[in-house]
Amino acid sequence: MSALLARTGRHRQRYVDQFRLVAGCIPYKLEKNVEDQGCDVEDRVLVLMISTPKRDDLVFPKGGWENDETLDEAACREAIEEAGVKGILDENPLGVWEFRSKSSQNSCSLAGGCRGYMFALQVTEELDHWPGQASYKRKWLTLHEAFEHCRYDWMRDALKHFLTSLLRSKDLARRADLAEIHMIPVSDNKEESAMLSPNYLGGPSGVQHLEESSSKCFVQV
Repeated sequence: MSALLARTGRHRQRYVDQFRLVAGCIPYKLEKNVEDQGCDVEDRVLVLMISTPKRDDLVFPKGGWENDETLDEAACREAIEEAGVKGILDENPLGVWEFRSKSSQNSCSLAGGCRGYMFALQVTEELDHWPGQASYKRKWLTLHEAFEHCRYDWMRDALKHFLTSLLRSKDLARRADLAEIHMIPVSDNKEESAMLSPNYLGGPSGVQHLEESSSKCFVQV
């Protein structure tokens, strides 16, 4: 793994309307027994954040989306380069946010603005060595701790969307379990039949569409 190299330079960087396109993710894992009945997912999920060079704050891994890769490939690459993790990336982004890069934080022009697409990444492997290891230190946090370390509004908003998506996924899994229960042959015993056919009312509240969840305010980073 030590042979992995981080990409450098911006000769392949994508731009749209003067915005530098950025891909990133919120890496997470679930502690054991998270699926136990009565256990709240939000109390069991751990989120990975990384330190940045010459800064005291923590951020989510992200970086430029380049023209020879897809959006999800860019997000996965940044997770490996900066945080040293691999995993299962959600098919759809949590949303898109616009913010300023560190180098342009004092500028009032559009130049230096970033448009970032953030995904949820369920971590399946933590590398012992990764390209950005000398510059980025990773730290696992509870959701409460992660919210406290989000210095910028767009990061907190992305984390809220992540939590909504996570809760929705758990609810969908519960619905799948109920569907399997409904497929069990119904017993002649009325009391037993009632136990095998629990009522399920309503559906989960979905995550907003990408356009609806977009934050249009600039945040200095």
